[in-house]
Amino acid sequence: MAPDSVNRRRIWMLLVLIMTAVWFGNIEYRKLVRPDEGRYAEIAREMAVSGDWITPRLNDIKYFEKPALQYWITAGAYRLFGEHHWTARLWSALSGFLGIFFTAFAATRLFGREAGLLSAAVLGSSLLYTLIAHMNSLDMGMTFFMGTALMSFLLAQQDGASKPANRLWMHVTWAALAFAVLSKGLMGIVLPGAVIVLYTLIERDFGLWKKLHLLSGIVLFMAIAAPWFIAVSIANPEFFHFFFIHEHFERFLTKTHGRYEPWWWFIPILVAGILPWLITLIDSLVFAWKVEPAAKQQFKPKRFLLIWAVFIFVFFSLSGSKLASYILPIFPALALLIGDHLSRIDGRRLFWQILPVAFLAAAGLLLAPNTVRFADNELARGQYTLFANWLLAASAIWLVGTVSALLLSYRDKVRSAIVVLACTSLIAAQVLLTGHDSLSATRSDYAIAEQIKPHLRPGVPFYSLSGYDQTLTYYLKRTVTLVEYQDEMAFGIAQEPDKWLPTIESFKQAWIHQPYALAIMPHATYQRLSQQGLPMRVIARSVDKTAVTTP
Repeated sequence: MAPDSVNRRRIWMLLVLIMTAVWFGNIEYRKLVRPDEGRYAEIAREMAVSGDWITPRLNDIKYFEKPALQYWITAGAYRLFGEHHWTARLWSALSGFLGIFFTAFAATRLFGREAGLLSAAVLGSSLLYTLIAHMNSLDMGMTFFMGTALMSFLLAQQDGASKPANRLWMHVTWAALAFAVLSKGLMGIVLPGAVIVLYTLIERDFGLWKKLHLLSGIVLFMAIAAPWFIAVSIANPEFFHFFFIHEHFERFLTKTHGRYEPWWWFIPILVAGILPWLITLIDSLVFAWKVEPAAKQQFKPKRFLLIWAVFIFVFFSLSGSKLASYILPIFPALALLIGDHLSRIDGRRLFWQILPVAFLAAAGLLLAPNTVRFADNELARGQYTLFANWLLAASAIWLVGTVSALLLSYRDKVRSAIVVLACTSLIAAQVLLTGHDSLSATRSDYAIAEQIKPHLRPGVPFYSLSGYDQTLTYYLKRTVTLVEYQDEMAFGIAQEPDKWLPTIESFKQAWIHQPYALAIMPHATYQRLSQQGLPMRVIARSVDKTAVTTP
């Protein structure tokens, strides 16, 4: 091997190691924030403590909204390494990281080595993908398995694939779909299945169904996905209706979860989330349909990717329940389309596609100090002032990277320009995420939990009035008794009504008969109970809550 080739390989390996450190570097630093990070960290903690790996519980109340795969992985991380921020976020960060590498592998096999490198660079630097990968939620694990299924399917169906290769990659597809279902539910099989139907109808490629290995694939899928669903249904007969009917059909068709947004809501999410590749995305989508081979007998991977992205985007746009992370499964598909297009783009065209990003980064520098205007009290003002400094730093890094990429692209050094823009965009996003910890006093219960801990005693009651703070129980390492509050735990409370108190009056009766107990409540509730003469001793305060003990 030539010395220059060896040196280039060493440089690339060093770059990968540095970006790996950047990717995982801040998952311990930041406090867990409400609601998702606290919820999923706590469910896994209770699973690890109780040893019940079948029935998920939140605050010791049955919680059937999602399947158990991520709970198992996180609980296993707790058992092996302890309960930390990084173990709570490990699966999200790891699955996002693995997704980048599998994207590089699949794109290389499908479109060539250059497209593989650039597809990975695009996915690993897209803003929404980066942000969600560093938060403890179920969406990144779901995206990893759906992306793995998508790309394995493309490898199985690509022209020239041998029968053994088709069989291998289709079984990887079926296994990945099973794990997707175990990650977040039926969408892990329904959405990919709908895309295959749409593709065969649009392309009239009905012979594709003969290469899906349906019988052995379904057997493999059921062998992986079914055991937990059977076990949890046997242990909890009420599970089936709640999970399959309420959590899937009612969530999609109704506004019952209070997450309704207008049909166009995901458009700005996609526009911001795909940065810094927005203009290139538009260019890629236009070319994706045109450049496919014309022969009807040939499988068209780019059209399949396009149908995947468009259908899933439209599906969630029509849903009655919307969260920004729902469209994350389209990002691996978009990364492949963008990476393939970038592998054939010239420097001047790339220059004009990157230029708007420089203006956005410059706008970030100018607007960062104005974030203080979001503060509604003196404490928040101090937090936003600190966060503004992090936003300034992130914008500066992004601007420097973008200007550098512009200079490189102008000189027709396309690969270098893309890699520089991708790396600096990832670093800027990580700086922004790290700075978000400046706002933790109003988004996390870490601080008030530290004040409460010295007053805890084993086995004593702890009441939570008129609310449930998702991160509090994780930091206290114990559950609380809900008072006059149900929300997402209403179904579990209906199954075990003895685990809560329905009214403030019932709490007052229990409180005055306790030799020692703790409670946490909104400031207004504390003021009202204090005026009514309920004996309480204040032990901690946060922006919106007061914690007390019996005198």
